[in-house]
Amino acid sequence: MNRNDKKPYVLNFGPQHPAAHGVLRLLIEMQGERVVDIDTHIGLLHRGTEKLIEHRTYQQSIGYMDRLDYVSMLCNEHAYVLCLEKALHIDPPKRAQYIRVLFDEITRLLNHLLWLGAHGLDVGAMSIFLYCFHARETLMDCYEAVSGSRMHATYYRPGGVHRDLPQKMPLYKKSPGQSDQDLQRLNQDRGGSMIDFLESFLERFPQTLSLCENLLHENRIWKQRLENIGILNLEDALSYGCSGPILRASGYQWDLRKNQPYSVYPELDFDVPVRTQGDCYARYEVRIQEMKESMRLISQCLEWLKKNPGSIMIDNYKLTPPPYEKAQVHMEEMIHHFKFYSEGYSVPPCELYTAIEHPKGEFGVYLCSDGANKPYRLKIRAAGYPHLAILSKLAKGHLLADVVTLIGSLDIVFGEIDR
Repeated sequence: MNRNDKKPYVLNFGPQHPAAHGVLRLLIEMQGERVVDIDTHIGLLHRGTEKLIEHRTYQQSIGYMDRLDYVSMLCNEHAYVLCLEKALHIDPPKRAQYIRVLFDEITRLLNHLLWLGAHGLDVGAMSIFLYCFHARETLMDCYEAVSGSRMHATYYRPGGVHRDLPQKMPLYKKSPGQSDQDLQRLNQDRGGSMIDFLESFLERFPQTLSLCENLLHENRIWKQRLENIGILNLEDALSYGCSGPILRASGYQWDLRKNQPYSVYPELDFDVPVRTQGDCYARYEVRIQEMKESMRLISQCLEWLKKNPGSIMIDNYKLTPPPYEKAQVHMEEMIHHFKFYSEGYSVPPCELYTAIEHPKGEFGVYLCSDGANKPYRLKIRAAGYPHLAILSKLAKGHLLADVVTLIGSLDIVFGEIDR
């Protein structure tokens, strides 16, 4: 019997599949080994984040941002905080803006390192996962140093950031069975300031990135699995509302840090990587180049922060909490402290939208305020949602094994998609 005479059948892919990147469920119509169509099912993670935010004060809702795309936590926070600052007509101190950009680019590295490691693992490359996560753990220490948390930092605040960069990075303590030599090696870059810690990381990371490129860039198996797979032309990318690396890999140079600049990005020098092929390999190349540009941005931020000490929060106790030391001594500051954390602050009636260049694309926050201390309506524009919509179009005619490659190349995280 001719292969083409076989009847189509439906294959259930996920939501528990290890390559589904969350709780994605796909009903894949197959003709032999070829994909005919994909019906994408979401809703298995849904937490009603936007409705929950409507019942919390503006300050309490910052933590919800971390739990959207839980790989790019502080970038989510940045969009929300910028939206509130626009509504409140406040400008954070310049030092706070540089710290935000510094952590935005650290977050971009965190996102792309997890993407590269997980994508390599999906396609069959084991070693790349270990190298990426080794570098990623170092950067997670920076999250922990400024916020006490390795993931859900809640570090950005309207008017600035929660605290300045620490002057001393915490040391690892000796664990059972650990030798003194191993402990000394782990602590060799610690003890100094976070700026010193990051400068040391920037000296080592290019070698790690070069190692990853050497493993994959001209690897014939990697190229066979990615080249000419899931080609997305520019017209379709724009029609579906794609952004970020997905859009730039299809040949459109659009980056909100350049095209609709915010914070201190106009003061920094960086390039926007673009490819024209629009396939999985082009998306891989764009993200590799973005990591190199993030290193440039981090280096420039560190240079500025070394030379420019100053305030990291506006001096307005109606919108920001007073210093802990003052709140413990002075009655006025104690009242401000109590009012801030119990009632929060009110935002004038307004309707506005703010977007940032998230590692996955355009991440936006639409806010509608009625003048209360909590949003009347808040809508999130998830960067990855339009990219999930193109999966069926990209997969048609490809093999089932290529679906795994496609999902990985789109860099989908369900926390923001199925919020």
